[in-house]
Amino acid sequence: MKKIIVLLFAVQLSLFSFSQDPWIIKADKIDPSNYYGITVANGMIGIVSSPEPFKVKDVVLAGAYDLYGRGRVSNFLRSFNLLNMYLEVDGKRLDATSVSNFRQQLDMQHAAFTTSFDYGDKASVQYTYYALRQLPYTVLSNISITAKKDINITAASVMEAPDALRDVENYYNEIDRPHVTISLLTSQAKSPTGKLLMCASNTFLFDEPHGSEPKVIHEMWDNNMHLMKFSKTIKTGTTYTYSVAGSSITSAQHADPLNEAERMTLFAKLEGKERLMNFHNKAWDSLWVSDIVIDGDAQSQQDVHSMLYHLYAFSREGTNYSLSPMGLSGLGYNGHVFWDADLWMFPALLVMHPELAKNMVEYRYERLEAAKRNAFSHGYKGAMYPWESAETGVEETPVWALSGPFEHHITADVALAAWNYFCVTQDTAWLRLTGWPMLSSTADFWASRVERNGPHQYDIKNVVAADEWAENVDNNAFTNAAAIANLKAAIAAANILGLKWNTDWQTVADNIPILKMSNGVTQEHAQYKGEGIKQADVNLLAYPLKTITDTAQIRKDLEYYSTRVPNEGTPAMTQGIFALLYSRLGNGEKAYHWFKDAYEPNLNPPFRVIAETKGGTNPYFATGAGGILQAVLMGFGGLDITASGIVQIKTALPKQWKSLTLKGVGINRKTYVINNE
Repeated sequence: MKKIIVLLFAVQLSLFSFSQDPWIIKADKIDPSNYYGITVANGMIGIVSSPEPFKVKDVVLAGAYDLYGRGRVSNFLRSFNLLNMYLEVDGKRLDATSVSNFRQQLDMQHAAFTTSFDYGDKASVQYTYYALRQLPYTVLSNISITAKKDINITAASVMEAPDALRDVENYYNEIDRPHVTISLLTSQAKSPTGKLLMCASNTFLFDEPHGSEPKVIHEMWDNNMHLMKFSKTIKTGTTYTYSVAGSSITSAQHADPLNEAERMTLFAKLEGKERLMNFHNKAWDSLWVSDIVIDGDAQSQQDVHSMLYHLYAFSREGTNYSLSPMGLSGLGYNGHVFWDADLWMFPALLVMHPELAKNMVEYRYERLEAAKRNAFSHGYKGAMYPWESAETGVEETPVWALSGPFEHHITADVALAAWNYFCVTQDTAWLRLTGWPMLSSTADFWASRVERNGPHQYDIKNVVAADEWAENVDNNAFTNAAAIANLKAAIAAANILGLKWNTDWQTVADNIPILKMSNGVTQEHAQYKGEGIKQADVNLLAYPLKTITDTAQIRKDLEYYSTRVPNEGTPAMTQGIFALLYSRLGNGEKAYHWFKDAYEPNLNPPFRVIAETKGGTNPYFATGAGGILQAVLMGFGGLDITASGIVQIKTALPKQWKSLTLKGVGINRKTYVINNE
């Protein structure tokens, strides 16, 4: 069976273009039947690529949820597809069957996605689109057409409404000024329940001087699609360029989204292509001040850049939004927020860009009252965070998944993210205003959640473990250890702030058990008998919880549980923890094995996008990227978050790497260089 899996993996990887540029992922051979799009995003709007010329697969807008679809819970909404276009050459519309030399590439350094192709002996075409980093709701596409002979073109921008939206209304308007004419293609629609109004608008940007630009014509096809188009003659050997800029926003972000979408599109039009590009590139340059540089392993370098790129692309300062497991790459997991955000993605962002990570803890703080109501409804005190969260912070887990009522470790995950934010930033004003209310309320939850059955037996019963195959078990190792860490963090925060704290917190922390089996291995839960596990649980007690610090115990637990993860069906972040721990134990080769095993079997063509599981088809799994980046930063790089800030501990690099450089770390933007000895 193992040989078959390896063979399939080799066949799969043969579909990739193995260009190892550190910044550019190229796809020179594209199979539309085996194509998994890659996302260009700016932390608010995500655009997912398509193998069809002039098409994009999805446009996803952060923060836009409504109740529809499977599970009777809130779901992400697709936005209007405001970047779909078509091109006709000499009266014939181009499609995938009529073009050749079709290539695509992502420039991660400046978040630019480019498609190029030839149309017979008539034209070469290239277009690049961006989710503009400086403008949260605005996108841009630049198109160039080089004529190989005299041709006539008709180019259209097509506005399409997703199926889930209703009561679509379409508008077209031309605004004339002495120096410019602006054509606005605009649509609005209601979300499935009518809760939200979603709006989008776009316009052409021409390079010709005012008065000589092409005449734009509007066509209404049906309620769900309309377009604007123009025609142009291009002489042999010349290149014609134009652009489309557009904006999308909902009533979740603005009280008047229809007019605001048009205003933002007008702003982009009059900024002009050059200024838009200049500010976009500068914004991405400022993000890449915090970077990971691997010397000696070009493919790992590109892959790590891709992981970091996606976390940057899915985050945006000042939104107070958190991240779903799939980020802005589609509607996976309904766009909900899980522990994936707090435990897996947050730490990597925290050490590289604390201002981006801050959104994620602010998101939880803004939903603290909902967490308190959730605790009350379950008979507990304090704040009990939901397993799945969306806009309001109420429980959004579908009822068929037992994680909603029982996966209680999420509450400690949220609290520890808040504590770690303080540890890295040392911002006591933030701790007092924001961190302390979360830490104290979650500590109160655990003090009420335990069952007090005698000394050292304050049991936490009937939970879903971090290993989610273990449902309704008692004294789960990770849940118990996370609760202890939560209680201790609350006590530490109180002492820093000079506040009184509930002495019962210490009593509870001292009496929650961490179980062991007869062989000395930490027992995953009271009912655990050595079965396979879905994902890391016990091993998280060594990192990030630091409950277990004895290296012999860490090694014993690691060697035991790393043999109990099946080769298929388990999420990518587990092997990342194995890699991190082996690096900290000084075994760079085992660490490298698990580093590669964490993601290479999960890659999908043609852009090496990470799926949740080996052989999975639901990319982009930002959770896995976060876990693997922690293996690089906190494992190979030795970064460690402590109460006094970020420190560096001794770890081991793999022999394949000459050195590892971590740039722009923490609030002081420090650089750490780790050389292979």
